[in-house]
Amino acid sequence: MISASFLSSPSELMMTLSNSSWRLFQPSLFLIGIPGLEDSQHWIALPLCVLYLLALVGNVTILFIIWTDSSLHQPMYLFLAMLSGIDLVLSSSTAPKVLAVLLGHAHEIGYTVCLIQMFLIHAFLSMESGVLVALDRYIAICYPLHHSTILHPGTIGHIGTALLVRGLLLLLPFPILSWRLVFCQATVIGHAYCEHMAVVKLSCSDTTVNAYGLADTLLVVGLDVLAIGISYALILQAVLKFPGGEAQLKAFSTCGSHICVILVFYVPGMFSFLTHHFGNNAPQHIHVLLATLYLLVPPSLNPLVYGVKTQNIREQVLWVFYRKG
Repeated sequence: MISASFLSSPSELMMTLSNSSWRLFQPSLFLIGIPGLEDSQHWIALPLCVLYLLALVGNVTILFIIWTDSSLHQPMYLFLAMLSGIDLVLSSSTAPKVLAVLLGHAHEIGYTVCLIQMFLIHAFLSMESGVLVALDRYIAICYPLHHSTILHPGTIGHIGTALLVRGLLLLLPFPILSWRLVFCQATVIGHAYCEHMAVVKLSCSDTTVNAYGLADTLLVVGLDVLAIGISYALILQAVLKFPGGEAQLKAFSTCGSHICVILVFYVPGMFSFLTHHFGNNAPQHIHVLLATLYLLVPPSLNPLVYGVKTQNIREQVLWVFYRKG
C-alpha cells in the first residue's frame, strides 16, 4: 500500500499508482481532490468550509428553534425539521472528507468507508427529494379547513418514516453491488469524495451497478419532480379561483420559501448531472466542483431561505440571539 504522506503532491500520487497493476476486491482508494487545481486546493477549501459551517449552524439552529417552541409544531415546520436533519447528514457525510483531502492531504480512504459515504449521499438525497414534494403547501391551500386534521404529527411521522425507508431500501442494493466490484489497475479517483460514477469507472468487472444507480436516480427524482409539478398545478388552479388579487398574492407568498428551496436543490443538481453525462469537453475540475457544490450549497442555503422568508423562524432566531446578547 502506498501512503500519500510519502508523496509530494496528488499529481505524483496519481503518476505513481498509474504505473502499478493489481486485482483486488476491496482496495484502499486514493482521492486526488480537484484534478488540475492541486496547487490552489487549499484556497478552494476555504469557501467550502464556510458553506459547511453555514450548513451546521443554520440547520442546528432551525432544529433547536422548532424543538423548543411548541407553537412551531405545525406541519410546515415539522417538514422543515426533517429537511434540516437530512441536510445535516448530507453535508456531514461529504464535507469533512473533502476538507481533509484539500487541506490535510488525507487522500486515502478505505473501500468500506467509501461505500458508506456513497450510500449516505444517495439515500439522503432521495429523502430530501421526497421531503420537497409540495404536499403540505397543496393541502394548506386547497384544503385549508382540514390542514391540521389531515397533516397531524402522527401522519407527518409516518411520512418521514416512509421517506426514510424508501431512501434506505432503494439504495441498499447499490453498496451491495459495488462491494462485488473488482479493481485491476490503479484505484485513484479524480475526485474530492467517493462519487459513484468515478468509482465504478475504475472497475474491470461487470458494472451493472452503474446502470442500476442511474435508473434508480432517474426513477426517484423523476417521480418526485412529477409529484411536485402536479401539486403546484393543482395549487395554481385553486389560487386562480380565489376572489381578489390580495388573496391570491397571499396564497402565492406561502409557497415562496418552498419554491426557493426546490430551485436551490434541483438547479445545481441538474447542472451537475448534465455536465457529468453530456459535458464531455468540460474540464475535470468543473465536474468535481459542481458535484461538490451540489452537496453543500442546498444544506447551507436552505436555513437562510427559510430564515428570511418565514416570519416565525426569523423572529425566533432574532429573539434567541437578542436574549443571549
